[in-house]
Amino acid sequence: MSSSIAKSSQPPIEIMRRPGRIQLTYWQGVRRRLSRDPISMVCAGILVLMIAAAIFAPWVAPMDPYKTSMLQRLQPIGTAGHLLGTDELGRDMLSRLIYGGRVSLLMGLLPIAIATLIGSAFGIVAGFFGGKTNMVIMRITDVFFAFPSVLLAVGLAGALGAGLVNCLVSLAVVFTRAITRVAESATTQIRNHDFVEAARATGASAPRIIVGHVLTNVSSLILTYASSLISVSIVLASGLSFLGLGIAPPTADWGLMLNSLRQSIFIAPVNAVMPGIMILIASVCFNLLSDGLRTAMEVKP
Repeated sequence: MSSSIAKSSQPPIEIMRRPGRIQLTYWQGVRRRLSRDPISMVCAGILVLMIAAAIFAPWVAPMDPYKTSMLQRLQPIGTAGHLLGTDELGRDMLSRLIYGGRVSLLMGLLPIAIATLIGSAFGIVAGFFGGKTNMVIMRITDVFFAFPSVLLAVGLAGALGAGLVNCLVSLAVVFTRAITRVAESATTQIRNHDFVEAARATGASAPRIIVGHVLTNVSSLILTYASSLISVSIVLASGLSFLGLGIAPPTADWGLMLNSLRQSIFIAPVNAVMPGIMILIASVCFNLLSDGLRTAMEVKP
């Protein structure tokens, strides 16, 4: 872990100079390497389609996802007017999967974004100043690390109560602790580097050094690690909804759909597993895209 952090926390390369090649900035090089990874591009395409469908759900969904019909319940795939069949209340599965992506994808991205902002701030401050500041922040972080991620998420959601906001807060707390530790470790590696000491010698203030020198060097590592947590966030959010600690019915959500269809697993097994398939596809795509991003961010000498 420490060798990986040390490799990723080198001073940013503004220009990549290679004989006989066009000079590229660091981020242009990352984009080029990522675009040449076919697996990452396929996963990115799938995720773009899923996110676009979720955003434009009112125009993309073929039917009202909340319209019930007991005469049409648990219809199989290919039923006239219901391409992917219907659920236990006769609601169109395709429409509910599209609308369910709104909540499930949001609960995968938003907690990670919040945790990245808060965790990066705490971790960089702890790593840069060290001493008692580091001790206080990291000991509080260790307290949260005493609980497994799933147990902590379930406990917080149960204490706060069901609902979108409470679920969001629970997941943000779970991921903030991990990002705080990564940011602190990366910052500790570079706080005594020559370029940081040179900035101190010029009389630069601590906030200016943190923003202008430390953050630019640890941001790639933090972003890469945070991107790998998106799939975990989707699974945890779906699990909370499955347990009744997340989104309240009748709102469409992949985890909640799994819960409501589990009693129909022997009657209409294909319909019952479709929300799980969507969770699997989204999680795998985010994982593979994160792997491609991590590889693309490794600057070759």
